[in-house]
Amino acid sequence: MKDLLRFATAGSVDDGKSTLVGRLLYDTKSVLADQIEAVQRASVDKDSPDLSLLVDGLRAEREQGITIDVAYRYFSTPTREFVLADTPGHVQYTRNTVTGASTAELAVLLVDARHGVVEQTRRHAAVLALLRVPRLVLCINKIDLVGYDQAELEAIGKDFAGLARSLGFSDDAVVTIPVSALVGDNVVDRSEHTPWYDGPTLLGHLESVPVTPPEAGAPFRMPVQYVIRPPRGIDARSADAPRSDYRGYAGQVASGTVRPGDEVVVLPGGTRTTVESVDTADGPLDTAGAGRSITILLADDIDISRGDVLASAAQPPTVTNELDATLCWLSDKPLRPGARLLLKHGTRTTQVIVGALGDRLDTDTVAYVDAPQTLTINDIARVSLRTADPLPVDDYADIRATGSFLLIDPPTGNTLAAGLVGSPLTLAP
Repeated sequence: MKDLLRFATAGSVDDGKSTLVGRLLYDTKSVLADQIEAVQRASVDKDSPDLSLLVDGLRAEREQGITIDVAYRYFSTPTREFVLADTPGHVQYTRNTVTGASTAELAVLLVDARHGVVEQTRRHAAVLALLRVPRLVLCINKIDLVGYDQAELEAIGKDFAGLARSLGFSDDAVVTIPVSALVGDNVVDRSEHTPWYDGPTLLGHLESVPVTPPEAGAPFRMPVQYVIRPPRGIDARSADAPRSDYRGYAGQVASGTVRPGDEVVVLPGGTRTTVESVDTADGPLDTAGAGRSITILLADDIDISRGDVLASAAQPPTVTNELDATLCWLSDKPLRPGARLLLKHGTRTTQVIVGALGDRLDTDTVAYVDAPQTLTINDIARVSLRTADPLPVDDYADIRATGSFLLIDPPTGNTLAAGLVGSPLTLAP
């Protein structure tokens, strides 16, 4: 079974992001023949297809020449499978970048070789750091338009390295690759025009970078999605099972691993018990890790329902109804202190009251500024929240799944904000 890498792309308008994604799909032969034919028909230059059209599927995107929505693409190579989230570059769609990068294990950030690191580069890098994306790739695109100048390209890489360090990225988490998406330099195949560059191609890096998510080594967490109880008297496990009443708790492992014999705690209630077995549709497992959908059977008969969380008894999350969090406001409707909304955390939804607004992250300067009176669309700020029900939460920096939540508008059910529990982005002076 091949590894899966989830990654996102980001960059300023006209940096060639959609062309890069199109080139990646085209050169890895991940595009059907009829799609290529459609792109060739729609391209101005029939001899040189506009590969960005493989990604910018909305009519408004093609008319404006910009990416508006998050476009998800799935492709594979003999080495690895990929889920790619192509996010918008325009400042007014910063919220879409948050959506696309929220589950990424790596982000590809583009800059134009003619302009280098610009304001939108800083803005996207700050958002990626806030979301704790573990690894960054800086793709310096359009290197053919600067004559493949080594000194100029290395200067851009050095400038970005300083920015990444100020946002908390370690040097080994950032890789710089000079590319030309239009002609294919260093995207899939190594370029003859950059003999001075001895690093990997973009695809080579994507195929070889470690993909173990930080959640894999974290303590066990599993929000309960569904309680499975077949008709009484039917044994759904095995012929020699100790009792005939099957009661399983289904969900997806959010972090860590679980195996029979592990001691777990049921939250927010706090009852402790032991895992009796870990079941799947294909049979029982000796162990299950982050991302695996399973059904857990417990040694004790406990009152558990959807919205509860099974967690490591040795390293449980904090149970609280007072949250200090960072919000990315996604709605045209402004947020004011005192608002009564719904909060969705894992599989539980509860009422919440918005408290005081804290410092706002100015993504133009990548610095925190004084608290605003309200939050408007694309704003990122600290906020205090009080929930009606206690929630088992982790710091987002430790476990993203149990450290994140959504705020929902009760009348419409629309998502208003994405929230991160715990410590804010640490900015170096």
